[in-house]
Amino acid sequence: MSALRTCDVLVIGAGSVGLPLSYELARRGKKVIVLDKRASPGRGENRTAIGGIRATHSDPAKIGICRRSIEEVKTLEREHDLDVDWFSGGYLFPVYDEQREVALKKVLVVQKQHELNIDWIGPERVKELVPGISAEGLRGGTYSPDDGSASPLKVALAYYRLAANHGASFRFNEAVEAIEVSGEKITAVRTNAQTYCADVVVNAAGAQAQAIGALCGLEVPVTPDSHEAGITEPVQRFFSPMVVDLRSDDRSANYYFYQNVEGQVVFCITPKPKLVGLDADSTSEFLPLVVKRMVALYPRLRNLRVRRTWRGLYPMTPDGFPIVGWSEGVNNLMLAVGMCGQGFMLGPGLGIVLAETICETSDAHQAIFEQLSPSRDFESAVELLK
Repeated sequence: MSALRTCDVLVIGAGSVGLPLSYELARRGKKVIVLDKRASPGRGENRTAIGGIRATHSDPAKIGICRRSIEEVKTLEREHDLDVDWFSGGYLFPVYDEQREVALKKVLVVQKQHELNIDWIGPERVKELVPGISAEGLRGGTYSPDDGSASPLKVALAYYRLAANHGASFRFNEAVEAIEVSGEKITAVRTNAQTYCADVVVNAAGAQAQAIGALCGLEVPVTPDSHEAGITEPVQRFFSPMVVDLRSDDRSANYYFYQNVEGQVVFCITPKPKLVGLDADSTSEFLPLVVKRMVALYPRLRNLRVRRTWRGLYPMTPDGFPIVGWSEGVNNLMLAVGMCGQGFMLGPGLGIVLAETICETSDAHQAIFEQLSPSRDFESAVELLK
């Protein structure tokens, strides 16, 4: 094994959070090394994301982070001339029952307080946005036109190139095997190929976050579960927003779908009960389940041919909120884990928040760290718009 390698910040995980963070740190002058056990960037949970990015959450922390994410993804195309397939199609939550109407209107008050561009719209406007959507029992819905979608693979590659151009060093095919802690500080991180020493270590390991925490002697409450998604052949655009149906049945919770810039319909469903574990093999149950529900809501989808399906992992926390902040007990360890299936939409904004904190250039993010603190009471609140 070669000599000890040193850096300012060592990031574990070249994914949805680690990639934008490495760029934000490197462009601020930090010497950054990024470790990933896979062969290339964005090969973990990032590549299984379906691409939605919304600021219309139900809590202040994620609203603030994702507003920054949307602006940063737009910046990749506008200022860096990097095509990431950004499309401002908006998000639409159609409503067919009084219970969800009351719940969404309650959340709408919070969203308005944070100056989000979102409103309750009536049934006719819903039908204009998604022509042919089921009209039976339709009460309206919430619509946020500034939200949108992008390609997770293209965004990952864009941040990888930007980070590398600013001097960040990426070490692929390196799995973290041991972490040495002395005096409440990480003194060395050993992989299968090298040993590293850094002023700050960031755990951005996605579904492996708990295992990395255990190497430091920490209990990180992140438990992955599996979700499946699919994509159709491309067709001419016939609707624009991401459609999110919050209703559930005996086998699944919410599901959602949108048409990307290439005309393909991308879709995903939340299984019930949860499929806890690291299994990422596709199943035969997914497609019949999701197609039945999607076609019932939007019959115009019935003639589309599915091109492929896949399965990915949601690194979940007990309350559905990410874990972000300095670790208690290991002073130079920053946690950026437990994104609960929303790492792609949180990553660009979170990269800025963490970089400004690590570089000590801003103390304006205290409210975010308080809400997402690793030491919070995980039973005190539950995310309403997971």
